[in-house]
Amino acid sequence: MSENDSLSTENGPRVDPRRALIQRLEGLQGAGVTHLPRPSETPAALPSAAEAPTAPPPAPSPAPTSPREEMPKRAPAAPAIKPVEISKARTLKVLSQEVADCTACTELAATRTQTVFGVGDPKARLCFMGEAPGADEDRLGEPFVGRSGQLLTKIIEACTLSRDEVYILNVLKCRPPGNRNPAPEESAACRRFLIRQLELIKPEYLCLLGAVAAHNLLETNTPIGKLRGKTHDFRGIKVVCTYHPAYLLRNPPAKKDAWEDMKRLMDLMGIELP
Repeated sequence: MSENDSLSTENGPRVDPRRALIQRLEGLQGAGVTHLPRPSETPAALPSAAEAPTAPPPAPSPAPTSPREEMPKRAPAAPAIKPVEISKARTLKVLSQEVADCTACTELAATRTQTVFGVGDPKARLCFMGEAPGADEDRLGEPFVGRSGQLLTKIIEACTLSRDEVYILNVLKCRPPGNRNPAPEESAACRRFLIRQLELIKPEYLCLLGAVAAHNLLETNTPIGKLRGKTHDFRGIKVVCTYHPAYLLRNPPAKKDAWEDMKRLMDLMGIELP
């Protein structure tokens, strides 16, 4: 049977839908109908609630954990203590007590009021060293406090320094009776204290005041006039020699030479004078 043949059913011949459509169109065309309205499109049915897409489930929030114990905040660090400087000052004090207890020189120990150890900055770059305490120093326990000391203070201040910035000491720690020069055995007995004192202070520069100080420390008999104008060395310390303030009080014209020595020393230290 061909495609155009009608199909039959138990109740009669079956109509071919294609042929029926063609016949319908031919009838409309014969009636003058050339176009048919386009059937309205109905929007697709919205998906039912059952079919509606569901939003993804929210991410599970992390399980609460016990708060971590905070480390206690550290207190601000305290300023660093300078153990070397504290130890130096303490050791100097101990050495000073050893000097006070010394009775190696029987005459000096019997006639002194007190020992005269030293005064000033234990970290000083510059030390001034004389020969021995006088009457004023023996009474007050501090070196260079009499008329010679007043002149030394003026010299130090003219160098744009102060007594607090330098260290002042003597070869001998006890006053020789009558302000005489130290005997060789007295200087020898006190030398261990003097050397230890310089080892602790560690100055870069040392100004020796007068022939007695220069001869004892440098262990020389060269006159002070020939020791001036040169830079000597004592265990790594740069040493300059000049006249003792007591000598300058007796011989004022020598102050000019002493000031030249100070200018030279300040130049070595890198200190510019006005």
